[in-house]
Amino acid sequence: IARRIIVNMGDVEKGAKLFKQRCSQCHTVEAGGPHKQGPNLHGLFGRQSGQAEGYAYTAANKKAGITWGDQTLFDYLANPKKYIPKTKMNFAGFKKEQDRLDVIAYLKESTA
Repeated sequence: IARRIIVNMGDVEKGAKLFKQRCSQCHTVEAGGPHKQGPNLHGLFGRQSGQAEGYAYTAANKKAGITWGDQTLFDYLANPKKYIPKTKMNFAGFKKEQDRLDVIAYLKESTA
């Protein structure tokens, strides 16, 4: 049975700190922001995996067919390489559920 998450349980400020510490080396969130080692995440929610214009994704990411939303991000951020094998995202994931909820809350606000 798939478990559903409640994103409004995330703390935007804590998520911003986690993003800055663990994600911002490779990702930007602002509209028109540059791609780094990872793609710019603006407009992430509702977008399919492998679709940020101008970023060189792996074939695995392009073919995954995932639409990014609360639940898919929650599952993905636990272990990106397990969720999309052969992705080039070199990040072990957020093991703590609350950390994932916080980052997702931040991403919902910062990438809209």
